[in-house]
Amino acid sequence: MTIRPNLLLLMTDQQRADALGCVSDWVRTPHLDRLAAEGVRFSNCVTTSPVCIPARLSLATGLYPHNTWVWDNGQHTLDPRTPTWMQAVRAAGYRTSLFGKTHLHPHGGDLRDREHLMHQYGLDDVDEIGGPRASARVLSHMTARWEEAGLWQAYREDLENRFSTKPHVARPSPLPLSEYADTYVGQQANDYLRDYDGDQPFCCWVSFGGPHEPWDTPDEFAQRYDPAQMPAALPQPEWAADSTGRPRGALDDRLSQRPDPTAEDVAELRANYAGNVELIDDQIGQILATIESRGELDNTLIVFTSDHGEMNGDFGLIYKSHLLDPAVRVPLIVRPPAGASGAVNDSPAEWIDVAATLCETAGTSAPGFSRSLLPGVTDAKHHHRAGAISEMNGEVMWIDLTHKAVINTEGEVYLLFDRTADPHEQTNLAGQPSAADLETELKQRILQRLVQTQVSR
Repeated sequence: MTIRPNLLLLMTDQQRADALGCVSDWVRTPHLDRLAAEGVRFSNCVTTSPVCIPARLSLATGLYPHNTWVWDNGQHTLDPRTPTWMQAVRAAGYRTSLFGKTHLHPHGGDLRDREHLMHQYGLDDVDEIGGPRASARVLSHMTARWEEAGLWQAYREDLENRFSTKPHVARPSPLPLSEYADTYVGQQANDYLRDYDGDQPFCCWVSFGGPHEPWDTPDEFAQRYDPAQMPAALPQPEWAADSTGRPRGALDDRLSQRPDPTAEDVAELRANYAGNVELIDDQIGQILATIESRGELDNTLIVFTSDHGEMNGDFGLIYKSHLLDPAVRVPLIVRPPAGASGAVNDSPAEWIDVAATLCETAGTSAPGFSRSLLPGVTDAKHHHRAGAISEMNGEVMWIDLTHKAVINTEGEVYLLFDRTADPHEQTNLAGQPSAADLETELKQRILQRLVQTQVSR
């Protein structure tokens, strides 16, 4: 009898594509590096939207923001009648579970009162938390535990102080490491997998809330990184300060209101951010060790990704919510049950492709426009997509192997970069006569993708 593989989805919130030890030298992620060495890393993966709720709705449903018309973190609740990859996997005979953040419905009240929604979305066993900011006001199993331990009020006061004074301050959380949200998520998932004795293969979704701001990593991990050793932020280029000669877009307004942290601020927040990434990596290592101790590592498909990136001072910006590379490019690693070559697949990919990858492994189909990554795992030279798109407030980005373009809500190309010659987006070619034909070509590709991915309403 063939034993179907288990499924493990490891996900972070706001992790840059370069925040992996196997990609950069400023952060250590030995366990994620191991997954990359035993799987395939997709180096050109982009989120479908650099905002939590639109991105997470897209992953669950395989639909783009131009299908869902959800563009921001408003009071949107995913309709339980909407097909999800979780429902498809459960219908295929898997026991599904979720530990951590989904953000498929508003972060308010008591998340435990909405477990029925999680069940309808396709998740059997649930321990849901809010994000780092929401956890100051949202009840969950985790925050109830904080309250019982006398820790919740200190957490609330710390967040209120940060965001009323200097939101990008880097200092340790008032929570001890043992109660920190990313530790909680990792340990709850680890305990569940250690004790799992179901008759069905498991599909476990572990969704960490970090390294999303605030920069509050506990000292045990934050102190591992020296701010002086962090890479400097990308400067704000001339095109970002002066839009003369090209169309304008939403990014121009954001750049004009940027917080522009100091070099010292950037160094400190990057060191703190790196500590959070390593903390999560440590939790992932414990989960992998548990699965390995059960003798199931080589019968488990493992996918690691993040919902969007983080500017961390690049261009004078923090957070995300625009279409520059540090905000839209995300890590993506797929380790098949038997392992793979440890190669890098440079083909464009979209983070919604995670859904079809899980579903194909489970022997079923994903909803929406997700496309399985497994052919690109079997053959790292496989061309997965000709290009990938991301969307933000009606604007659409296209990347392929050589270029990137963003159209504003008027359909005009206002960002255009040569990804080979200018990987850090310091030279904007939009509006230059010499790039007119390229603008037209990439705009046509964007419009063609939008037409191909329409759904009836």
